[in-house]
Amino acid sequence: MRGSWSELGLGCEVLGGTDWGKFSLKDAVQTVRRALQNGISFFDTADVYGLGRSEEVLTEALGEKRKDVTICSKFGVVWRTTAMHKRAETHRDCRPERVYEALENSLRRLRLDRLPLYLMHWPDPAVPIEDTMAALCRCHEQGKVGGVGVSNCSAEQIRNAHKVIPLSAVQLPLSLISANASAAAVDCCRELKIPVMCYGPLSQGLLAGKYGTESCFGKDDRRHRLPHFDREFLKRIAPATRYLQEVGARYGKTPAQVALRWVLDSRGVTSVIVGAKTPRQLNENLGALGWKLAPDDWQALAALFTTCNCNESRDASEAIVPACI
Repeated sequence: MRGSWSELGLGCEVLGGTDWGKFSLKDAVQTVRRALQNGISFFDTADVYGLGRSEEVLTEALGEKRKDVTICSKFGVVWRTTAMHKRAETHRDCRPERVYEALENSLRRLRLDRLPLYLMHWPDPAVPIEDTMAALCRCHEQGKVGGVGVSNCSAEQIRNAHKVIPLSAVQLPLSLISANASAAAVDCCRELKIPVMCYGPLSQGLLAGKYGTESCFGKDDRRHRLPHFDREFLKRIAPATRYLQEVGARYGKTPAQVALRWVLDSRGVTSVIVGAKTPRQLNENLGALGWKLAPDDWQALAALFTTCNCNESRDASEAIVPACI
């Protein structure tokens, strides 16, 4: 299975109910069902999201439809619960024995006999990636997973993994403020013809135009500790976010829709994973579909975000080029 999913996928980390501030389980379930109604056939989760809770809620929300869509889950981060009201302690573990254990647990929570797509969430520096992929290859041969992939890997790691078993997908972060972070990995995937799923296209909501230098987040919202929500960074990015609004006005689109479209129009990108806590947020995200940015607008956005020092030093247009060029 390579690329058999919708252009827009629903990120289901929020279904775990933690780390994203105010959360309504009812709204989250309605969002999943609204996604189904609007043709989204790709749902991304992981065992560590909500410490298993995301997979369980996704199962309830999809019902029997879960057998008709592409559910992608991930393993490789294990956890240990600590004192009440404190975050669980986590570490990476991609040993072969952990692969088998994690897969069985995910299949149980998702109530599936076969997981359409299974990804290594993060590489484990203590385990050769070839060993992890060999275990995933056995899971595939046993019919327990359809496609195998990796997430958050370097180009070299992707190549090494692909030698063990052809990868069905690679998941990487990509947004206007992280355009260079995954450039080499995206180029590698294009060369090897591996579908690329991009997550974080709105930089945790920053590019939706709803947060400014006075925005505050509680300790139950991870954005209070993310560097791109630092006030100095928000000041530096302000000219770029204003231009994002100007571009949106010309197209009759919101800043979030333009930012999503920018990622969708980036060459090498197969699909984009977006999170949504409410049907209203999902509806806005759906507005990124069915149109394209003009190449000049795509390049102008990339250049301006680089000028504002939102990216690494290398020009964003050198990192990823628009698919329409």
